Amino acid sequence: MTIRFLADENFDHRIVNGLQRRAPNLDITTVQQVGLRTLDDPTVLEWAAREGRILLTHDLATMKDCAYERVSAGVPMPGVFEIPEHVSIAVVIQDLLLIAEASGPDDWKNTVRYLPLR
Repeated sequence: MTIRFLADENFDHRIVNGLQRRAPNLDITTVQQVGLRTLDDPTVLEWAAREGRILLTHDLATMKDCAYERVSAGVPMPGVFEIPEHVSIAVVIQDLLLIAEASGPDDWKNTVRYLPLR
């Protein structure tokens, strides 16, 4: 099974564009493209879970709490990657491509991971 990503509302679109250029077959969409712009974290996570998409976010303050609330409640949570805004775009792209190529969606279920991988 292939990894599918959802980029959160404030996620750097230069990263999304770089991923799409480097891996045109990578399945990535944004909350804006699917009509989730301005919706709260629980709603975004619910949609991501329904669609089997791992969430990419720069929100280091609230998203992980919402994600772990889903895990505690026993509801599906496909995974979240927290990425600080100060991390180099090239490093983020490289890490996400490695994750997409070397793992599957089940590897990230019910987890919140921090990038960069190093």
